[in-house]
Order: sequence, then C-alpha cells, then structure tokens
Amino acid sequence: MTTGLIPGAPTPDGPTGGQMPHQRHDPAGREALHVDDRTRSSVITARAAASFEPVGRSVASARSFVRDTLQGWGFADIVDDAVVLTSELVTNAVVHAGTSADVLCLRSEDGVRIEVADRYPEREIPLQGSPVNMGSPDREGGRGLQLCAALAGRWGVDYSPTHKQVWFQLDLPERPVGTRAAGPALPLDLLPLADGRVRVAVVQIDRTGAISSWNEDAEDLFGYASEQVVGKPLTDFAAWPHTPGTSTGIAEALQLSRWEGSYGIRGADGRVTPVYASHLRVRDTDGEPSTVCLLVRNHERAVLQTPLRVPAGDSASDSTSTDPFEVFIGSPAPDDLDGLLQRTVERARDMLDGDSAFLLLATDDETELEVRASTGLPSARQRFARVPVEAGPGRYGSARMPAVHEDLTMVPGAVPLLRGTGMRSVVTVPLKVEGRLTGSLGVAAEGPGRYSNEEALRLQFAADRIALAVESARLGELERLRRGSLSFLVEASDLLAGTLDRDQTLALMAQMTVPTLATWCAVYTIADQASEPYLSYVLHEDEELIDGIKSLLSKIPPPDPVPTPGARVWSAPAESAHQAALRTSMRSLGLGEPVRRVSAGIGPTLATASAVGGETVVLPLVARNRVIGMLTLGKPTDEHFRQEILELAEDLSRRAALALDNARLYSERTAISQSLQRSLLPPELPEIDGVEVEVIYRAAGEGNEVGGDFYDLFPISDGAYGFAIGDVCGTGPNAAAVTGLARHALRLLAREGLSGPAVLDRLNSAILDEGARSRFLTLLYGEMRPQEDGSAELKVVCAGHPLPLRLRQDGTVEPAAEPQPLLGVMEDLELYEQTVTLDPGDVLLCVTDGVTERREGTRMLGDDGLADVLTTCTGLTAGAVAARIMRAVERFASDAPSDDMAILAMRVPEVHQD
Repeated sequence: MTTGLIPGAPTPDGPTGGQMPHQRHDPAGREALHVDDRTRSSVITARAAASFEPVGRSVASARSFVRDTLQGWGFADIVDDAVVLTSELVTNAVVHAGTSADVLCLRSEDGVRIEVADRYPEREIPLQGSPVNMGSPDREGGRGLQLCAALAGRWGVDYSPTHKQVWFQLDLPERPVGTRAAGPALPLDLLPLADGRVRVAVVQIDRTGAISSWNEDAEDLFGYASEQVVGKPLTDFAAWPHTPGTSTGIAEALQLSRWEGSYGIRGADGRVTPVYASHLRVRDTDGEPSTVCLLVRNHERAVLQTPLRVPAGDSASDSTSTDPFEVFIGSPAPDDLDGLLQRTVERARDMLDGDSAFLLLATDDETELEVRASTGLPSARQRFARVPVEAGPGRYGSARMPAVHEDLTMVPGAVPLLRGTGMRSVVTVPLKVEGRLTGSLGVAAEGPGRYSNEEALRLQFAADRIALAVESARLGELERLRRGSLSFLVEASDLLAGTLDRDQTLALMAQMTVPTLATWCAVYTIADQASEPYLSYVLHEDEELIDGIKSLLSKIPPPDPVPTPGARVWSAPAESAHQAALRTSMRSLGLGEPVRRVSAGIGPTLATASAVGGETVVLPLVARNRVIGMLTLGKPTDEHFRQEILELAEDLSRRAALALDNARLYSERTAISQSLQRSLLPPELPEIDGVEVEVIYRAAGEGNEVGGDFYDLFPISDGAYGFAIGDVCGTGPNAAAVTGLARHALRLLAREGLSGPAVLDRLNSAILDEGARSRFLTLLYGEMRPQEDGSAELKVVCAGHPLPLRLRQDGTVEPAAEPQPLLGVMEDLELYEQTVTLDPGDVLLCVTDGVTERREGTRMLGDDGLADVLTTCTGLTAGAVAARIMRAVERFASDAPSDDMAILAMRVPEVHQD
C-alpha cells in the first residue's frame, strides 16, 4: 500500500471549483445512470490518497486507511458509513475485478468525498432506462452501488480509457450555529458520577513524541512530578490498547489532527490508570508542531467525550433489513479473524448505541471464554483475557442464552469482563453453531436501564448471522496455528536433540520461548527429590530487564514442584513486583521506612514491575516420572496467554524436560568416566637429579583422557627409577582397562626387586589371565640410574615396541635397543635387557606407534621421518624436544589423529665446569 496525505492541498478543480479531472463518458448506445454526478463545488481543505494491491488483505488495509484519515479530520459522525462503502468498492476492485485500487479522500467544509478507482474500465456498470434492481443484499458481491444509493448523499461513476471510478459524498450532519453538541437538562441523580474535584491532566507532546509540559493535575493523577517526565517519550508511560485490524498506534495517533479515545497511563506506583483522552494537533507561531493531550480518568470520560451519533430512534424499528450491522453481515467478510471480530464489535456497539462492546470465543471444552475483540474498554480488558462460562440456569447467570442486565451494580460480578469499567447496563447474546456455544457478544452502556428484550433480540439476530462466519474463520486460524505449532515443535526437538550440555539446553529452552511464546521466562531446576528448586536461567526479550527480573525472582519462594501437567497461574512475581514498586515510590516521596542502603532507583523497579505485571504461568518439567524443574512464562502488564499458546508451551515443556534430563545424565556419566580415566594416569612425575624428563600424551577420541597408550616414571629404590611407555591393542575403555593393569603391575613388580625381563614376564602372565578381555601389549620398560660423572645408566627391554632413539651431541641418531617379542600373545617369553649409557647432552626419545604411523594419504611419518626430526633437536631441553616432535606430527597431516600418542623424552644435561 502506498499513501499520501496533503493537508490543506488545493482542490483539483481550482479555488472556485470546476470540472472533474476525469469527465464521465457514457458508453455509446447506453443511457446514463440515474445518479447525481454534479461536480464538486466546495473548497477542498485536505486530501489523502492510497493505492492497494489486488490481494484480499488490501480490503482490511483500505478500511483502516479511511477510518484513520476521517478520525484524524474529526469526521467521527460519518466514519462508519464511509468505511462500509469503501470496503464494498475496494472489494469489487481487488477481489472481483482483480486489479489494484486507488482510494482518494477529499475533505471540504461540509463533508467528505471518497473516490475508488480500479483499472478495469471494460467491466462497465449495467445501464437501464429504469431504476436498477441490484438483487438481494445477501449476495456475496454487487452491492457497492446499492449501498452508495442508500447511505451516500451523492454518488456517481466515471470512466476513462484506463480507469473506472466510483465516488460518493457524505455530508456532515447539520447542527445549530455555534453548537458542537447539546443534551437535555437532566435530574441530578442522572448526571455522570465524578470525584469531588475533576482533574484534567494537560500534557503537551513535542514533534519527537517527548513530553514537553505536564500540569499539576497530571501529577495528582499519575504520581509523577513534572521533572520526572519532561523530555521522556509518552510511549514510556502509555499502555496503548491493541486494536486488531487497524494500524493506528500511539505514535500515529499523536500525528493526527484530532484523536479521541481510551488507553492507560502507568503511574508511579506501577499500576495502569485507565484514562479517556482528547488529542489536538497544534503549531506555534514559528510553525513547530506539537500535540496537546487532555486526560481524565476513564469513569469521568463524559467531561471530554464527544457524544456518539444520534440514536436512530423510531427509524430503527422501520425494517430490520436496513440495520447497518446487517448490511455489513451481508457484505464480504474480512479475510482475517481479527478483522472480522473487530468489525463485529464496532457494528454491534453502533447498532445499539452503546459505549462499549466485546466479543469472546469459547475454548474447545466450552468452560472458558477468551476475549478476542473489544471497543470502548480499557486495555486491561483486551485480547486473550479469560473468564469462566457461568453455569447458572437463570437468564442473568448463563452465557448460553441472551441476557439483559439493567444495572450491574445490583448484580456484581454478573459480567466479569466489565468489572471496574464503569459500565452499568449490558446485553449479551451467545454465538452458537449447530447448538454448540462458540462465543458471546455483548454491548454495554454507562447508564442503567439502556437495554431491553427488544435490543437482545436484535443483537441475537445479528449474532446468528455472524456465528457461522466467525466459527469458520476461527477454525481456519486454529489450523494455521497448529501447522505453525508442529513446525515450531519439530525445530525445537532438533535443537534440543543436538546438545547434551546442560547449560546450553537451559539456554535453548529460554530462547525458544522468548519472544515466540512469552515476553520473559525463567527456568527452575531440581537436583534431586530432597533439593529445593533452584533458579537456573532467566531471559527477557529486553536484555536490560533480565537482571531486575532475576533479582526479583531470587527474593521470592519458587513455585511448588507440582507434577500435574498443564499450565497453572503463579501470581507471586506480579504481586512482589507491585509491592516493591510501591515501596520505592513511597521512599522517593519521603514516605515509609528510610532507605538504609543504596537502592537501584525507581526507574528499574517500575520497569521490572511492568515487565512481570501480566499473567505468569508455571509448567512442570517432568522426565522419567520425576519433576526435574519448572518452566515459568510471563507477560507484561495487562497481557494474557492464549489457550493455544499454553498448549504449545506444554508440548515444548515435555520435550525440554527430557532433553534437560538427558543432559544431566550425560554430565553425570561424563564426570564418572573422567574420574575413572584420570585414575589410570600416573600422578605427577618425580624430579630426578641430573636428568630432564618431559611427557606429552594425547588420547584419541572426543572426551577421552586415557586410551590404549600409556607411560609411567616412578622411583624404585634410592637412586633408581623405572620408566615405561606402552601401547595396548585398540583404543577406548577396553584398552584403557589393560592400560591400568599394566601400569600398576609394573610398579608393584619393579619395587619387588625383580629385573626388567622378570617384571615383563610376570606382566605377560597377568595379561593372559584376563582371558577374553586380554589384549596384546607392546612395551618399552627400563630402569635408570644417574651416575656421579653426570651420565645416566639405563637397562632397557623393548617388547615389540617402537625402538627408542638416542640423540648424541654431534647430531647422530641411533636405536638404543633391540626388538623383542610383544606381551599378551605367548606364555613363555625369552626376554633380555640391554644397557645404555646416556652421556651429558644425550637425549633418549621414546614414542608409541601413533607417532610413527601418522598418515597423510599414502604417506607415513615412519621411523626414518621421526629420526630426521630428532636430528634437528641437538642442544634442546627435554621439553623442547618433545614439543618439536609433537608439532612435526601435527603438521604432517591435517586430519585429527585416529590413534593415541605418547612421547617420553629424557635428557642428561651437559656438565658446566666453573
């Protein structure tokens, strides 16, 4: 949609009128329509234009455009007729003709002219010599001209080669000179009720939407001093009602020349005060625009409210076929449920000349009614608030039959939705489809005794006409919601199944609910049945409010861990936040207890109170028949959850609970596994005088700390140390079990004073005794004794293991042992030990086959490649030698290692003589 608004633009005809921009061309051989096509003679003072695409939703957009434009011009008396006619004509263009529609609104001193043009001039209006019978009003289309003839003062059709244009003009009702509205003299007891002193808040808003003036009455009404609000946007304090089907928000309303209606102001105590407001757009002598807002409490709205259209009186009883609400019912309905419901309540209010109207839809089990549309009620009575279906058998006690309440003060609570709104009389009728309750439609007025059985019958007739269309649209909306819910749950399940990390699961739970299902959420977890719920995660769509909500929830007892499925209301957060805001406000005014510590200030406290002031629900997180936590969802002030959203949240909570419990079990088992694996690793390596030792160990596989490779260095006796490096066949837990057996057996046997071959022979027997769990083992075992001359003597046995390499000071590399049979294969082994002396500056390098068998395609590092790297390590410390070998292995191939690796480097330092 494209729009253009030009206040005060000159008339297209010039200042004195003239011919229309497109002259009417009657097709040859056809007679003219019997309509008044006189040209415009009034001066055009403003114009607004918009173009709409040929899609169904454009009809609702066109209605909103005309309604907003005419309300801004102050033409509230003719808004309804203009919107009905525009809806019909735009429907003809975008739905039936299938072209885009251009809508032009022209304002003059005595009324408004609206032109609707389409790009289908070939689809001409049928012409006859006598008045045209346009058919039944129950037809789906073709009533646009019939409505123009019935409602408009003048209308006509113009053709051009590319466009067909239908226009109509609505005149303002005549009023006595100097009189805007007047009413009869009334007895004192019938006058509107007000406080002893009526306070009218005068608030001025500058071009940017910020408050520039705030009078004393505004301070009294809302509790803010002038310096607290001047310079801040009005949107920070206004609780603007959501009106489905229209695009007017508070920012747009402040830009209109005039606006009048209801909304709320959040006071200093955190509560929302319903107000009735009248806005006037002005400019100062320098041309700077601003908006003056007059505000009174909603129950004192008579001080500011412009009287509604004059009741139809006797004409209303002439014929039910001319009832404007029934005319609307016969027209093509809006293609969305919200637009249909909102139009219904507006028409119902106008039909019975009410001050407000509301429509509620029944839940599937017909036990509750959910507010889906309203007009003339404060924002607290807006969408998705739920009230129980009254089950009493009397006409005043049931939502299943028409009911007329002459004075609600005599039957408090009869209509829960209207409690505290100032409405006195109300008529409600059920919406039924095939005998089943699908909803309730009501119209209310501020005065008592406004409605009788006659009005109930008229409203019931209209409700019967709209019930089937409403139910059809509701079922269509439910089907779309269910499809969206299935898609949402599938995506949520994929995300939750993709992680076993507890903290990440908590974060995903919160991020999936905010803002899709709720404005904020908190997740409580329960470690075991004896533990109290713990606040684990808090999220709000506004990150600046998270800390305030977390602080609030930490100060109140958590919800009870009830395993009963479904959402239950939890009022503690809203009540606690309200009390905190009240105490803060009183302290800021010098009342109440003195402040003994530094507080966060009234601003954050009020923001938190507003954030959690709406409906809060708790859903249990049940997994494996145990409550493991609670998912808490919340809305801001005056907002409620839809039943469909709560059902979706319940499905999500079941999936999230299982994912959270899986993450807990995985974390516990991972902790146990890591603890057991660490027990297989040797403790800290001993420091050996005269020998440098460095070890690098890498276990293959994610999450593994120990694999089939192992190492050890331990003292045997005074001056003697045992060292070992081995490789068990395979990787993972089974190999790690043999690793633990080998390492602990080596220590025990070596400290018994056995020689190296005897130690390995006993270990070989122990491995064979494991039977099916046994694994063959390659092992390099040796005993080392540092000598007084600075050298070190080693006795080595290499049982099937890669040979140790000796690096001399001159850079030569040679094997330091001979190969012998591996362990765990044969019972009788003939092993022997070899003696090696490491001179000062020499290095002994021991590795497992994960190092030498490192591959990149068909290439392998091998023994020769390892020796080449070692030749470059002359003069390096043991730690530097081990690090260089590891870097060479990692750079040899880009893939992650598939085998365990262990590197043991021992170096005898050079002797430095003083």
